Amino acid sequence: MTTAPTAPPAFEGFDETAVSRWVERLSGNTSPRRNHWKTKEIYFEAATRVLDSVPRPTLNWKNIVAAADKGCRSTFYEVAGAHARHRMVDELINDGGSDAIQIALRYLRSDPVEQLIDETKVWSFWPYRQKLLRTITTGMSAELMETELTAALITWATRHRSLAAAIGFTPPACAVEDLTVIHRGRLSGTQAAARLTAVIDAHVGLL
Repeated sequence: MTTAPTAPPAFEGFDETAVSRWVERLSGNTSPRRNHWKTKEIYFEAATRVLDSVPRPTLNWKNIVAAADKGCRSTFYEVAGAHARHRMVDELINDGGSDAIQIALRYLRSDPVEQLIDETKVWSFWPYRQKLLRTITTGMSAELMETELTAALITWATRHRSLAAAIGFTPPACAVEDLTVIHRGRLSGTQAAARLTAVIDAHVGLL
């Protein structure tokens, strides 16, 4: 008698998500020349500075470029916009999975600044995600994993309030994908995005 293969523990899928592949591929480039991730980081940091400024200037490409180290219009549009190289949303689209496509549609932007903010949220949240993955074990239920993910998201959001609140409290796309992995088909990408948006709104919107 044969049995159906046992589904792998949820946490084994975290390194296989589209956003995880995107981050690891780009950030793993150690070449000092033509390092696109380093260019992205310049603008991630600049966007964060603009969002944290008091009083805050208009969040547009000109002010982000002005806040960037050696920023200029041409490099800004290399990392943001419809024709930018190595867009996170393209990784989600190319994944082709139902949840990835739903998440891609949530993060498909016509505004290059909003696209940059989406990617900045992932970059900013990434250390919290790495710490989270070290705490998750095979013995945890999906509910407990979600509790741990939510706690990490709240910690990040309260420490990076302006960034977390930007674009309608949209959560980092990697957290949305992780939540779908945790629930293994029982929670869609659309539902995961809505659930985590509500979490950020509930905690950051009151600060």
